[in-house]
Amino acid sequence: MNIMIRPADVVDSDILTSISFAAKRYWKYPEEYYGVWKDELTITLDYINNNQVHVAMVEDDVVGFISIAELKDDFQTGEFLIRKGYWLDHIFINPDYIGRKVGTKLISFAKELCRSKNITSLHILSDPYAKGFYDRIGAQFIEEVPSNIKGRFVSLYKFLI
Repeated sequence: MNIMIRPADVVDSDILTSISFAAKRYWKYPEEYYGVWKDELTITLDYINNNQVHVAMVEDDVVGFISIAELKDDFQTGEFLIRKGYWLDHIFINPDYIGRKVGTKLISFAKELCRSKNITSLHILSDPYAKGFYDRIGAQFIEEVPSNIKGRFVSLYKFLI
């Protein structure tokens, strides 16, 4: 399977939003979670224009995407203080392509992109189901932190480039 990576275009916003929701639904979370995640999972034109967003293509189909966001200031979200710096904000794969090396290809691409921009590390807030993936790619687990859903936790990682 040949996976190509290209910069996202504003016309990709609907398909990227569709992929982000489908990838989350793959894990069969309770339906009420999607209301909490709606803004986070919706990829807008502004989001594409203001962040490093790249899509994975197989033939003519968008099958996944990755985004890197720079936070200029610390900010509080619920019980967790998000630190300024660079974050691997999203990596979502169409469920039909999970386990087919799309995520690995996107991470390799992100590492090269970061190197070219002198970005030495990315912070990651990992979905519980993605912890094994981040462990395999060599991200450093830091701690469990409260998510934006009460009583739920996510893993904070740092990925050295």
